[in-house]
Amino acid sequence: MAPAAKDIPLEKEDFERDKAFMQALHGKSTEAKGGFSAILKKDKEAQKIAVEEYFKHFDNKRAETETQADREARTREYATLTKHYYNLATDLYEYGWGQSFHFCRYSIGEPFYQAIARHEHYLAMKIGIQAGMKVLDVGCGVGGPAREIAKFTDAHITGLNNNDYQIERAKRYAAREGLSHQLDFVKGDFMQMKFPDNTFDAVYAIEATVHAPKLEGVYSEIFRVLKPGGVFGVYEWLMTDEYDNNNLEHRDIRLAIEEGNGISNMVTISEGLAAMKAAGFELLHHEDLAARPDPIPWYWGIAGEMKYMQSYWDLFTVLRMTHAGRRVVHVFTGFLETIGLAPKGTKKTADALAKGADGLVAGAKKNLFTPMYLMVGRKPAN
Repeated sequence: MAPAAKDIPLEKEDFERDKAFMQALHGKSTEAKGGFSAILKKDKEAQKIAVEEYFKHFDNKRAETETQADREARTREYATLTKHYYNLATDLYEYGWGQSFHFCRYSIGEPFYQAIARHEHYLAMKIGIQAGMKVLDVGCGVGGPAREIAKFTDAHITGLNNNDYQIERAKRYAAREGLSHQLDFVKGDFMQMKFPDNTFDAVYAIEATVHAPKLEGVYSEIFRVLKPGGVFGVYEWLMTDEYDNNNLEHRDIRLAIEEGNGISNMVTISEGLAAMKAAGFELLHHEDLAARPDPIPWYWGIAGEMKYMQSYWDLFTVLRMTHAGRRVVHVFTGFLETIGLAPKGTKKTADALAKGADGLVAGAKKNLFTPMYLMVGRKPAN
């Protein structure tokens, strides 16, 4: 199901262009608390460009008409697609989910944000992050996991991200929590990192490398910058091996996940494992954590299954993710666009995120998708 070409060409980086576009689009919204207050500060013309550049890959694309050429076009522009997705979606993510853009497992009696933090701690534990280590967070978002793992382990963490807006927000959050000395946030494409060989003691990625056009490519770069004997751990978004690309229903679910989450090319578990091995890693552990017999499913929030809510404080977060909450966002963003307070495309982006959430739930219930396939690999010591 991956593009047929063995080697996907990498996009040419232009940091000055990206920074100028970030400043034009986001302006002072980097200083906003997040959510709708940040959305209202966007430049309307720059937003229009971001919307057009992102949705050109998905508008009028359906499972029954999607071609291999469509997927290859997305993979060729993987970096631009991802940048514009997060230009559009970051504020909605922060409004609806918080500052750690990932799913997690849940336990009975465990509040939502405690479960999110435990998921991050578990990965840090599995790869053996210790105090004083130099660690790379690949695809760090606005730095929620990096801040949590820095506090949990006392390691120094460098966050890598190709979206300038998220980097600026990550820096502000780190400074606000007094962690600037322990965290760096660096602009870059994870398919072509600027770090020297053998730089980091450990590397992790949390639901981020799914944006790569080819997993072997990003895993190979991680292998290169990891010190010999170092460990890499990833929570990967993967289609299960029950996924059949010739099945229209399966393909429709996969396409909804891709459109709603800025993904150019989803692959299967077997392809993910093969990519780790091809990159050179000694595979220490791999497991679909979503397949654990947990009493609460990982997708309960976006499915609106309120019976699983563990704390009344979670209500304020989870209500935003339910179908009713998404409908409110749909109507409200449309109203803000109509009266000129929000830029055009805000509602379209919110609707795409809702479509993606429905695809995630459908994929989970049909055992076609996991957001937390854990792979832990070691770079050989010699």
